[in-house]
Amino acid sequence: MLNGERFADMAPAAIYATLLDEGRYLCSESTMYRILRERGEVRERRRQATHPPRKKPELMADAPNQVWSWDVTKMHGPAKRVYYFLYTIIDIYSRYTVGWMVAAHESEELAEQFLKETIDKHGIEEGQLTIHSDRGAIQTAKSVAAMLSDLGVAKSHSRPKISNDNPYSESQYKTLKYRPEYPRKFDSLSQARAWCAEFFDWYHQLHRHSGIGYLKFPPDPGQRLLTLRG
Repeated sequence: MLNGERFADMAPAAIYATLLDEGRYLCSESTMYRILRERGEVRERRRQATHPPRKKPELMADAPNQVWSWDVTKMHGPAKRVYYFLYTIIDIYSRYTVGWMVAAHESEELAEQFLKETIDKHGIEEGQLTIHSDRGAIQTAKSVAAMLSDLGVAKSHSRPKISNDNPYSESQYKTLKYRPEYPRKFDSLSQARAWCAEFFDWYHQLHRHSGIGYLKFPPDPGQRLLTLRG
C-alpha cells in the first residue's frame, strides 16, 4: 500500500490520515515508519529532479589578450546606501588591468559600452579572446552576450554560487580594498576615480604579482607558473 501508485509520493502521516478519512485502518503511523525503515525507505519519497553536475570552467592563456576576467564591485559613497561601482577587466596572463571604470550606477548599458571600448582599444580580433565572469545580472545579460557575439568574443561564466571560479578579479578587488589608504567612504565620484587611478598605477608598476603564465580556472598545481617582476 505504501509503495503503490496512489501513495508512492506521500509521507506516512498523509497516507495514515487519507485512509482514516476513507474509514480504513491498516496500522498506526509509527508502524508504517517501521515497515519502511526495515526496507531502508525512510527518505524523501517524492520524485526529485536531477541535474548533471556543472563542469568547472577551464581557460588557458599562454600570451596576453587571450583570456580576460571582468567583474564589478561596490565602493561606499558619501552617504548611507550610496555606492560607486568599479568595473574592471584583468588579463589573466599578464595580470594587467586592460580596462577600468568608476560609475555612479550599475547597468547593462554601461557594461556593454565598457567592454566594447576596451576590446576596441586593444585591437582584439574575431576569435582571439575569451572573457570570463561570474553570474551577476549584468554579466549574464542578453544584450552583453549579443554584443560579445557580434565582436567574435567568446564568453565563459562561473558555476552558480561558486566565487572561486573567478579568482583573478576577486583577488584584485581584495588587494584594492585591503590597501592601508583605502577610504572607508568616498566623498564624490571624482575622488573615487582619482583614488582608483593611483591604485592601478601602483598595481601595474610596483605591486608584486604572485604568478602568471599557463593558468586555468582553477589553477593546475602541476603546471609551470611564471613570475612577473614589477
